[in-house]
Amino acid sequence: MSTQAATRDLAAVIGLEVHVQLETDTKIFCGCSTDTGDAEPNTHTCPVCLGLPGALPVLNEGAVEAAVKLGKAIDADIPERTRFHRKNYFYPDLPKGFQITQYDAPICQDGELAVTVEDERREIGIERAHLEEDPGSLQHVGGSIDTADYTLVDYNRAGTPLMEIVTRPDFRSADEARAFLAKLTDVLEYLGIFDAERDGSLRVDANISMVDADELEGGIGDEALEAANRTEVKNISSHKGAEKALSYEITRQRNQIQRGREVEQETRHWDESRGITVSMRSKEEEKDYRYFREADIPPLEVSDWKAEIPIPELPDARRERFREEYGLGAETASKLTSRKSVADLFEELAEEYDPGLAATWVADNVLGELNYRGMAVDDVTDRIDEVERLVELVAEDEITAKNAEEVVLREMLDEGRAPDEVVEAADLGKTTGGEVEAAVAEAIEENPDAVEDYHAGEGGALNFLVGQVMQKTGGSADPGQVNELLREQLE
Repeated sequence: MSTQAATRDLAAVIGLEVHVQLETDTKIFCGCSTDTGDAEPNTHTCPVCLGLPGALPVLNEGAVEAAVKLGKAIDADIPERTRFHRKNYFYPDLPKGFQITQYDAPICQDGELAVTVEDERREIGIERAHLEEDPGSLQHVGGSIDTADYTLVDYNRAGTPLMEIVTRPDFRSADEARAFLAKLTDVLEYLGIFDAERDGSLRVDANISMVDADELEGGIGDEALEAANRTEVKNISSHKGAEKALSYEITRQRNQIQRGREVEQETRHWDESRGITVSMRSKEEEKDYRYFREADIPPLEVSDWKAEIPIPELPDARRERFREEYGLGAETASKLTSRKSVADLFEELAEEYDPGLAATWVADNVLGELNYRGMAVDDVTDRIDEVERLVELVAEDEITAKNAEEVVLREMLDEGRAPDEVVEAADLGKTTGGEVEAAVAEAIEENPDAVEDYHAGEGGALNFLVGQVMQKTGGSADPGQVNELLREQLE
């Protein structure tokens, strides 16, 4: 091993190819339903998506509209004319032996998406985003891809509309890539063209090269990038998985180079269960796919149509509006706009109650309890009325915020009970003024040492007495009122 190889200062250059399933009712080139979640294998198929002789594809208008929305959201160029090609390769889940996709005329070109990592804003270039069809899916029985007893093929997914979003090699770390995927997912959900909860709805291929750090600082050129052997990592299905796979691969390649070994240009499989990448095959080049035009689909023109397709308020714009309109801090506004369903819930509550109260309940209480249980707002969408009722009980001063969060909300999530039912069963209605005063008097009388400590200037004594009163009232007294009454009677 040479000293030079051991001491090289290396930096990662990363580009992503993100495949997202578009939310349409039917597949991209036929009328088969895309709602295949609970379907038996191979029941959502037809001659078109199975590639049977004589079957002709017809382009789904909804998929094109979704692509145009994404193009507008990432400020991409949307050409006047685009077209489809056949990408030829042979794989068990590709029934036609080729994939209908876009090659030299994608529907979106030269866009960008801004991400923030450790308070640094980065503009990530998006080289292209194009429409294509999803292949089927493989089910490896008895093990993983390289250890299974046998493999089954399900063509239900074949023909589901995909957008492949190809970034420029602008990432320098795994956490930057994860931040980009989170931001992209937010944008897609706000556009209403993507469902993150659908199994397999997002898949990532990552391309990683290691280059000399001094070359990178000086602005590495295309020639230098081409000279660096690039590894493609496939089978990444989540933001967290992308971060882990990239971290592993960066470390693997760095170790190879520092030991004086060459990094092979290859395609590797991300084995999530073992947390490693495994060599699959030598990396294909563009010529290996033998692209040629799809003769059964005419060129697509969207120049007049694209101006009529609106896009909604996107996450960054909504975040800034929340700060200006509701006076929220940057962190709270960021939490509230992290998912469209979260932002919608907050705005519904903010229209009826104090925005500060609504923000605290959604950003801290509801999201905190859901995260603890591994749940999302989408898991309680059919119970939003109950969440609103709980906030109403607090806003109307009928129960304490403490009981609302620590008792009622948790019972709602764990037991599926309605808020009024929990309040009545646990007798959580707020204690009357006279009852609170009596509890204060009892606490003072029963704890002379704490009273003496209070008068001696020990701050913890008052908190102790507040706790005693809250215990006597079953947590139904208002802590602020208890604090005030204690000070009055102690003075």
